[in-house]
Amino acid sequence: MADLGYYVVSEDAERLDRIARALYGEDRPGAVEGLLDSNPGLAALGPNIPRGTVIRVPEPPEPPATAIVRPWE
Repeated sequence: MADLGYYVVSEDAERLDRIARALYGEDRPGAVEGLLDSNPGLAALGPNIPRGTVIRVPEPPEPPATAIVRPWE
């Protein structure tokens, strides 16, 4: 998986879920987990990421495949 670049946290005590939403434009399942996987030690910072933290940004996760259920079949 390729990286898209880096993101520098510019707000005090920013949450990782908000960072993921800003980077990928929507709530994607697995986005926060992908950021954590690409940034060893990031989870140790706690729920609020300090200003100035540099985060490696991986490609967005693939959306999960959804099964279409048709009641008439």
